[in-house]
Amino acid sequence: MKIEDKLTESILNGIKTLYNQEVPAKMVQLQKTKKEFEGHLTLVVFPFLKMSKKGPEQTAQEIGEYLKQNEPAIANYNVIKGFLNLTIASDVWIELLNRIHADNQWGIQKADDNAPLVMIEYSSPNTNKPLHLGHVRNNLLGSALANIMAANGNKVVKTNIVNDRGIHICKSMLAWLKYGNGETPESSGKKGDHLIGDYYVAFDKHYKAEVKELMAQYQAEGMNEEEAKAKAEANSPLMLEAREMLRKWEANDPEVRALWKKMNDWVYAGFDETYKMMGVSFDKIYYESQTYLEGKEKVMEGLEKGLFYRKEDGSVWADLTPEGLDHKLLLRGDGTSVYMTQDIGTAKLRFQDYPINKMIYVVGNEQNYHFQVLSILLDKLGFEWGKDLVHFSYGMVELPEGKMKSREGTVVDADDLMEAMIETAKETSNELGKLDGLTQKEADDIARIVGLGALKYFILKVDARKNMTFNPKESIDFNGNTGPFIQYTYARIQSILRKATEAGLSIPAVIPSGIELSTKEEGLIQMLADFTNVVKQAGTDYNPSILANYAYDLVKEYNQFYHDFSILREENEALKIFRLALSQNVGKVVKLAMGLLGIEVPERM
Repeated sequence: MKIEDKLTESILNGIKTLYNQEVPAKMVQLQKTKKEFEGHLTLVVFPFLKMSKKGPEQTAQEIGEYLKQNEPAIANYNVIKGFLNLTIASDVWIELLNRIHADNQWGIQKADDNAPLVMIEYSSPNTNKPLHLGHVRNNLLGSALANIMAANGNKVVKTNIVNDRGIHICKSMLAWLKYGNGETPESSGKKGDHLIGDYYVAFDKHYKAEVKELMAQYQAEGMNEEEAKAKAEANSPLMLEAREMLRKWEANDPEVRALWKKMNDWVYAGFDETYKMMGVSFDKIYYESQTYLEGKEKVMEGLEKGLFYRKEDGSVWADLTPEGLDHKLLLRGDGTSVYMTQDIGTAKLRFQDYPINKMIYVVGNEQNYHFQVLSILLDKLGFEWGKDLVHFSYGMVELPEGKMKSREGTVVDADDLMEAMIETAKETSNELGKLDGLTQKEADDIARIVGLGALKYFILKVDARKNMTFNPKESIDFNGNTGPFIQYTYARIQSILRKATEAGLSIPAVIPSGIELSTKEEGLIQMLADFTNVVKQAGTDYNPSILANYAYDLVKEYNQFYHDFSILREENEALKIFRLALSQNVGKVVKLAMGLLGIEVPERM
């Protein structure tokens, strides 16, 4: 039984004994005692003043005295205005530590057969370029959220929708045909996604040159700049060829389709490497080339049912003015689909594939309106979870100017970023002597764990709803609220435990009671116990940053304890074993918390 539940029961008995009143458990408000006061848990007594017919201080005094006499868990109490601060007895804390100690998955709830199924969509890359910094935040948030939802007892399906069709894909294909000379990832030594990204850039370069040339021609013929630009863009031979290629793709032209498949396969191989390095995976991948037709079909079905309407140019629209929104295009006049159509199609397929109870889309906040509309449309089309879909909306992420090279001059490439983080981690760790005495393989592995941990933690510790600046140098700091600080504390704990084993000490399955604990030690056990609530809150609020900041607060408290108290040099044997057990469980919870964020922790450093 949780301490809070045990105390609630005793408080209810106290109210009955003192004031002859039966009250519901929800009237008992217990919260962590503020740091500036003595005690562990604080009872708010204001709800009981009507029953006691006395002032807040006297009521608190009476309840406190009752608990001290009748509840063995209470060692002491003090009253501050209308608040009763309760000090929990040392043996109760040791009993609680034993419960944490006995559970290797403390705070993690396993899904049972009746658990709801949550589907989480994240990543959503385009197959015309590599993943970039924006995708890094998206992937890390999506993956962490999936872990957190699973830790809250849900069945979770991680899914990705790949934007593998459309004019942007044709641009890369056309540029490769024109300027590629048959270049492949093997012949160039480049990852497939980077190779295709280079051709997307090449298309843009040639297209801009064409437009510039045509504009000069049209302006010489007497057009103004605006007219000349519009005509040049419409008449660019390169863009006309790309549009023709898209038309052929939609008509299933075998040559265009074969080229499309070959180039996309190169990109997927590149994506897989990036995802693997990032520690991100999916249970099911959907492709827009397969979902957009399903979406068109569903929109036509809605049109027949009178849910949508057709304009004179043949385009299909939804009137959302009754919902306080505007009119939304669903199919263009030429029958081609828009993103909304594709999302409807993808939803239909997913609903066929899985008995989804909740659908979460991890997509940037620039798409807030899109998901508001999608929710309404899915609901109209009869998807049970339509109106309850969750758009996990997050802010932009940027780098301080000039911090890291970028493949295309404007976009920070995910592979470059991860590589640079690992390199910086290696340099910083070497400077601080963290890699001394390790083999090259061990040093490389730690540099990878620290570099990627720094990146992930720095991004995940920020509330996802906020825009953020990712500062690579700041993130790899072994002090402060950073991944490396947490990782180093974990490694320090493992080092203590190894030394204890070498000294012939072992931690028993049950830690003996009867030890007088310090406030710091009791506080650490209370923090470990809190982990269950932290995991729950991170899931309820869809907020991985709660978990990240909890891990930091825990190691910060542990480091103060480590600084103030002896562990291996403690002369009292029972106290030494207790402190080793406490350290071991702090390490365990840090590893669990960081694991939910997708961050590894090194065993030595």
